[in-house]
Amino acid sequence: MEPSISIRNLALNFGALRVLDDLNLDVGQGEFVVLLGSSGCGKSTLLNCIAGLLDVTEGQIFINGRNVTWEEPSQRGIGMVFQSYALYPQMTVEGNLSFGLKNARIPKAEIADRVARAARTLQIEPLLKRKPAALSGGQRQRVAIGRALVRDVDVFLFDEPLSNLDAKLRADLRVEIKQLHQRLRNTMIYVTHDQTEAMTLADRIAIMRGGQVLQFDTPNEIYNRPASRYVAEFIGSPTMNFLEGTVDLSAAPRFAGEQGEFALDGYDFVRRPQGGPAAFGIRPEHIATGAAAGAKPIRFDTRVDLVEPLGSDTLAWVHAGAQPFWVRLDGQSAIRPGDQLPIGFDPARANLFDTQTEARL
Repeated sequence: MEPSISIRNLALNFGALRVLDDLNLDVGQGEFVVLLGSSGCGKSTLLNCIAGLLDVTEGQIFINGRNVTWEEPSQRGIGMVFQSYALYPQMTVEGNLSFGLKNARIPKAEIADRVARAARTLQIEPLLKRKPAALSGGQRQRVAIGRALVRDVDVFLFDEPLSNLDAKLRADLRVEIKQLHQRLRNTMIYVTHDQTEAMTLADRIAIMRGGQVLQFDTPNEIYNRPASRYVAEFIGSPTMNFLEGTVDLSAAPRFAGEQGEFALDGYDFVRRPQGGPAAFGIRPEHIATGAAAGAKPIRFDTRVDLVEPLGSDTLAWVHAGAQPFWVRLDGQSAIRPGDQLPIGFDPARANLFDTQTEARL
């Protein structure tokens, strides 16, 4: 099947500054793709290139098989939702939804039908006669989404649409956007720096850094098999724990670090490394504690320094000598700072990264 959106060797310069660098990406028909990364990584810039709001320096952009690299935004068949609601304050909700359609000289009956359909989909029918000043933040964002929805296009672009909302509203609207995609099955590209939004919304996530895509895969694959140490540290809260040391392949694979030497039984190498400096990563939820730690191949005794009760679970910051670990415990754990806590883990659940290249081993 031909991709809905295809980006080929895309580059963008702002003067001497290279913002996007030889970027390639294929988004499938009806797929929900999230562009995720820290501020300045190029994710919003890439979205604006797809939308036609920025002229690219090199490369090409295809939408539904058509080269749109130099087409105007209005000719690309996309609907865009911005971080700011950008609603016309003097118009009602109905007026905001219909304004672009009137300018496009769509027949009145069709405009009314599209506005009514979008209002039903987004559950804003009671708000149609109100002006933006009389709406809450969440209602305004629904209207902004509705304005893209009435365009009746195949591709929707979202540029951090929930970042101005409080945590409760973000969670509510996140669910609504996912349900909207499941109903419409349109292609959607969504920009965010929030990993929770990315993991819960996306069919696939593109992790970006320095104008490049480091890994483009499903949320589960990115979480469980990050392609680089940067991706491993960026995804997951709290972050992955790391032991610094060396991989020895002179016989059976082994890892040696400050905490001792242990076998890498069960670890699934991406490629057979030559051995040398490496980082051994293990996620907090993959660490067993107390009596259960004794059954694991790798075991340490630790001291608890900090406890963060979160209700559903408890996070503990512990030390084995100078080595810190985040550990995820049961929400009803009675652990306290100063307690001794045995921990253990299985190398089969680990992630190994080359120290020089940061690539997964």
